[in-house]
Amino acid sequence: MNAAVATSVFAVFMVATVALGLLALRGRGGGGGLDEWSVGGRSLGPVFIWVLMAGEGYTSFSYLGAAGWGYNYGAPVLYVVAYMSCGYAIGYVVGPMLWSYARRHGLVGITDMVAHRFGRPWLGAVVAVLATVFLLPYIQLQITGMGVVLSVISYGAVSLNWAYFVAFAVTTGFVVVSGLRGSAWVSVLKDVLVIATLGFLALYVPLHYFDGYGPFLDRLVTEKSDWLTLPGHGGGGAGGSGGSGLGEVWFISTTFLNSLTVVIFPTTVAGYLGARNADVLRRNAMYLPAYNVLLFVPMLLGLAALFVVPGLAGAESNLALFKLVVDALPAWAVGVIGVAAALSSIVPMAVFMLVIGTMWGRSVLSLLPRLAHADRQKSAAQVVVVVAGSLALLLTYTAPNTLVRLSLISYEGMAQLLPMVLLALVWRRLTFRGAFSGLIVGVAVVCVLVFSGNDPVWGVNAGLVALAANLAVALAVTFAGRPDADPRPDAEVLADGRDEGEGRVRAGGRGEDEYAAGPG
Repeated sequence: MNAAVATSVFAVFMVATVALGLLALRGRGGGGGLDEWSVGGRSLGPVFIWVLMAGEGYTSFSYLGAAGWGYNYGAPVLYVVAYMSCGYAIGYVVGPMLWSYARRHGLVGITDMVAHRFGRPWLGAVVAVLATVFLLPYIQLQITGMGVVLSVISYGAVSLNWAYFVAFAVTTGFVVVSGLRGSAWVSVLKDVLVIATLGFLALYVPLHYFDGYGPFLDRLVTEKSDWLTLPGHGGGGAGGSGGSGLGEVWFISTTFLNSLTVVIFPTTVAGYLGARNADVLRRNAMYLPAYNVLLFVPMLLGLAALFVVPGLAGAESNLALFKLVVDALPAWAVGVIGVAAALSSIVPMAVFMLVIGTMWGRSVLSLLPRLAHADRQKSAAQVVVVVAGSLALLLTYTAPNTLVRLSLISYEGMAQLLPMVLLALVWRRLTFRGAFSGLIVGVAVVCVLVFSGNDPVWGVNAGLVALAANLAVALAVTFAGRPDADPRPDAEVLADGRDEGEGRVRAGGRGEDEYAAGPG
């Protein structure tokens, strides 16, 4: 009976999710072109942009991983709040800059920006392939997260394999049809449920299990003090030496690296480019940190689970929050909380799939003569969405450990695009050879460090070490060689932060004439 009630609630909300994706198309003439599908026609207002970008930051990690990290380590999990808040501050400046650059030149993602900046269409294809490698693990992890949630809230009645397929089918269905606008609409439903369920759990769990926050925190300080300071439980000392390595140096270096990386993450940029104007992004950057308050709830509940469901090990620790929920609440409430967690997987997973499809449709497949026309790029992108989702689903079934391991370098690997994507847009002197050489070195260093088990390096995030090598090589090659022979003026190549109306949007987006003047 419990399984039937919880899964029925879940099914109703999944139908509502697909329906919202379809309703988002009303009055859009069948979905429009690639601009409408991939960046919402660049017309989303402050509310939709806020919930969409909040949705990207609040994934299944927030329900499963944050509670699991709190359960396993404690204080180090606070790096999530730190880097997201710092990233929003940086995004106040970077977001409008990228928005105006893309708007002026009719671009729809970071691959377009790189190709336009260096005058080489094939470079956009290279960046698209590299970014896909670093984004695909996120799709797989969201499929896994939603599958675990559905299996748990059904009290085991729905197997993990079927749950994974449901996650893939629901997300692929509405993102292929409705694109970014559909994701923004579903984000509204998700945010209402997330705020309501986490607000309820923040009050209910301490009262139900500990008779209030006072007794809970007193017990936490008395019995689990290791979880309340860096480097957390099993850390092995300040600074990150020994044990988990999650000490002060790791915390600072990871916060710094991730706060820089999040502003050029392809999914973040998709949110930027969907905005109606630059002021929407500035206001959004001021309001988004308030959403981070919710992240403290699963972290706190992970600590509460130390006393209620002790002994969880390995991947089981990620179920800490739902072990509390299933044990303490009626089936209908379990279903509602499960829906909130599932939507926290669906929204970011949809944006990841959308971005991969857009990058390939615009920057890779468009290099083929038959797919070069703008009218065919949207169809090509939608096909890529289905292929990318199917590949992630297949690997979830057949080789989950491969992608889970690869996910370790996702953020650290994406950070290596910072010089090519961001520095190049504000500094004309950075050459193609310098940026490309630095990218190769940075990706190679981060892969070697992570897969050899040397992350962190002496307590420092391996991605930051790789980024330092990346920048050193990029600058050395740039200053040692000649400037690029690119006759285009600075106003054509660099981002200057101009708002809409001060620049011209090129009809049809990227064209061959944009690259004709550049080398290569």
